[in-house]
Amino acid sequence: MESSILEELRKETGGEDLDLSWLDKPAAERGLRVAPSRRGLTLEDISTQSYGDIPVHTNNQSGRMRGAAPRADQQRSANQWGDKSASWSDSAMLLYEEAVQRQWSSATDIPWAELPELPEEMELAMSQLCTFLTQVEFIAGDVPGMYAPNISGEYFEIGMFLASQIMDEARHLDVFRKRALANGIGLLKAGPGAIGLLVAQDFTEMASTLHLVGEGFVQSMFRMGEMFAQTEVDKRMFRLAAQDESRHVAFGVMHMKHVIETQPERRDEIHTYLDRMEGNLGTGSTQAGLTGGGETGEALAILLGGGTTETQLREGYGKLLAIRKRQVNEYMHRLDVVGLGDRRQRMNPFMAMLLDPPKN
Repeated sequence: MESSILEELRKETGGEDLDLSWLDKPAAERGLRVAPSRRGLTLEDISTQSYGDIPVHTNNQSGRMRGAAPRADQQRSANQWGDKSASWSDSAMLLYEEAVQRQWSSATDIPWAELPELPEEMELAMSQLCTFLTQVEFIAGDVPGMYAPNISGEYFEIGMFLASQIMDEARHLDVFRKRALANGIGLLKAGPGAIGLLVAQDFTEMASTLHLVGEGFVQSMFRMGEMFAQTEVDKRMFRLAAQDESRHVAFGVMHMKHVIETQPERRDEIHTYLDRMEGNLGTGSTQAGLTGGGETGEALAILLGGGTTETQLREGYGKLLAIRKRQVNEYMHRLDVVGLGDRRQRMNPFMAMLLDPPKN
């Protein structure tokens, strides 16, 4: 049977010799079986036998995926990282699957037709907040996109997660831009910029500044959207965005935890990155960058207080302080999880004053 098949193949190729060595499956994988779990056939399910052996270091700088046999003529990319610790996060597979399963559409999953018209000052405040958030999310998509080409095929799950994060951020930019225009106001004053996020030189610097700090602070604000969202439409928008941000933060936390556990000598280096970000965010002003520039803080105070009277603004700034307090304390919790609990002693003083006392 086999000889007759080979003979037929030779006839089709004009008698040329055939190299069918690729048919020789490694003996170690001949019993390979994968089966879907209760969540379907996931990346974790197929990370089995040698396919689940993730190397600590690799010389694979090509497009070859982990598990595929190398070839002599494969092209190389000098930009791909060869160390697992350069980008790895133990949560990447799970979070990618969640991202795929929980995609939502800003066009159809937000009930725009049910959006009521708010008093003018409230609409202006909401549009100012959304103007700031469109810029934040645009930058948050740009930053991980800078690193995707550096991911080796041995660690492809990281590249897949980054792609899902970029899609999430695009959807957030999309939904906040739509909200700014939905009631006839449009975009207002732009925010201060990337506050240091675009200067990161490697993946760990990016994760410490973007995921631990930037994404984390935005996640805290979204999760408190019930406080400042004026309509059920807005509350749904913030809930959906918050679930996406939670994935991004979880990815970054697990990457930083991996780095601290495998490369503890980088602790002081990472503290330096956090020094820079905290300096950008905590300025001592009530209009600090923890939730945007001065105009964005004012917009939040109007939304939180329900208007622009002196009493309403006083109430709004009191609630805004509660949001900032939560942002800082949830940031400290992330630091504790990754193994940087000593950050409490060197945190920017204007942020440290918002910290709850450490738990015994």
